[in-house]
Amino acid sequence: MSDDLDANYARAYHGQAGFGRRPALLLIDFVQAYFDPASDLFAGVEDALASALRVRAAARAAGVPVILTNVVYHPSAIDGGRFFQKAPPLRYFIKGSPLGAWPAGLEPAEDELVISKQYPSAFFGTSLAATLTALGVDNVILTGVTTSGCVRATCVDAMSHGFITTVVRDAVGDRHPGPHEANLFDMQAKYADVVSEAAIIAHLASL
Repeated sequence: MSDDLDANYARAYHGQAGFGRRPALLLIDFVQAYFDPASDLFAGVEDALASALRVRAAARAAGVPVILTNVVYHPSAIDGGRFFQKAPPLRYFIKGSPLGAWPAGLEPAEDELVISKQYPSAFFGTSLAATLTALGVDNVILTGVTTSGCVRATCVDAMSHGFITTVVRDAVGDRHPGPHEANLFDMQAKYADVVSEAAIIAHLASL
């Protein structure tokens, strides 16, 4: 079945986007809610964070802009809309919640932009696209959580906004391997190049 699936997709979806000349790195929603076992959103994605931090170090060494995202809601959640209505665990992201804080090992540097959002995509309702365009960025490198949620939504919007999109396989994570692998497969097929940590670090070192 797997061979049939790969062959079926290869007939239609076999393109490679490659890398751009001016990348930016996004770390999507690496916040405490995904690392605390008491949280409904716990995903056990420590390995993805460790990978993302290594990619971040390589990006900084190459002078590549680093942007972090989180989800933050008004205390009344009035800005959460239907997303907040549909997904009860989003209550962890009401402003001031400790589960919305950065996990140990991840603190935004003074020269790193933080984009706070209310919906899955880092582009929806934010200044991200305009910021990247003003910086002359043509390639968005994605790390973060979760693969099937905010990473995928950001991936589709990045491509739709005209950015070459790269997803770092080792640096994204989800709460179960099923949706994780299915969404990596789909993003690779249609929206982005899914690459290894080693490949992206080598690319960053070559800039």
